[in-house]
Amino acid sequence: MPLYIRDDEVDALATKLQREMNAPSKTEAVRTALMHELERNRAKVPLRERIVRLQAEAKKIGLPNPDFDMKKFTDEMWEE
Repeated sequence: MPLYIRDDEVDALATKLQREMNAPSKTEAVRTALMHELERNRAKVPLRERIVRLQAEAKKIGLPNPDFDMKKFTDEMWEE
C-alpha cells in the first residue's frame, strides 16, 4: 500500500533530504532514510542479545543434510 504524506512539514523535510542526498526522488530519499533508521535501531540491541536470537533461528533451521552432494547439485543446475 502506498504511503501518502499529508503533512506539509514532513513533505518539506522529504524534499530537503532528497536535495541533500541528491536522490532521484523523494520516495528514494524516504526509503534510504527509513532503512538507515531501521539499521540504527537494530544496532541499539546489545550484541549478546542479537547473537542469542540468531542462534535460536539457526537451531530452528537445524543441521545441514550430511548426504547433500553440492557438486551434483551444481552440475544439475548448469545442465542445458
